[in-house]
Amino acid sequence: MEFFSRILGTVLFGSLLCPLAHLPTPEPCTLECVLKKMDTAAASFRTAQADFEWDQYQKVVDETDVQKGTVYYRRVGDAIEMMAEIKQPEPTFVLYKEGKLQVYHPKIEQVMQFSAGSNRNEMESYLVLGFGGSGEDLKKTYDVTYLGDEKIDNIGTAKLQLVPKSEKVRNYFSKVILWIDASRGISVQQKFMQGEDDYRVAKYFAIRVPAKVGNDVFQLKTSKKTQFVSPRG
Repeated sequence: MEFFSRILGTVLFGSLLCPLAHLPTPEPCTLECVLKKMDTAAASFRTAQADFEWDQYQKVVDETDVQKGTVYYRRVGDAIEMMAEIKQPEPTFVLYKEGKLQVYHPKIEQVMQFSAGSNRNEMESYLVLGFGGSGEDLKKTYDVTYLGDEKIDNIGTAKLQLVPKSEKVRNYFSKVILWIDASRGISVQQKFMQGEDDYRVAKYFAIRVPAKVGNDVFQLKTSKKTQFVSPRG
């Protein structure tokens, strides 16, 4: 659980993107209908790029920390790679590739490295949650409940509640709310509930699916002064 606490405390991966076009309101859909549309979206997923806003609310201080930037995704075989370039409030780069998470802070020239190890499946499930991941895989990892329809930025969405089946995951967040574009089967927004009052909301804008994403995007641009640190435990 320590692995997840460190990673999710740094940045909780979004991966839930969709085109920002104003789409016609879709016909009402059942849970199985939504999950099948997610299956279709997952089958064709290759690359994506989007601007993001991640909001972390902490009840104890009654404050919201906001991170803004651009995120990139691609599928390589059966694996997912991700690069998040956080531009505000401080430049930070978060790279997930080949089962390793690296968090680069240019200001202090340091890269924190975490190996997913036996937690690789759980880690990648965050990356593809609602986008790139299938509805069938969603049901294997979560108890899924359909909460009805809701509009997000003029897009008709199906609102899903996910309760993690894994106890160690539930120790970090009790449930997730997904807003799935009912026409395309991918998510436009997510909310992770942490404890009773804390939560993280992820929103994505200016999205391109697929996107022209080169190999260089998934490389950290470090310098000779950069230190690489692998925390113990």
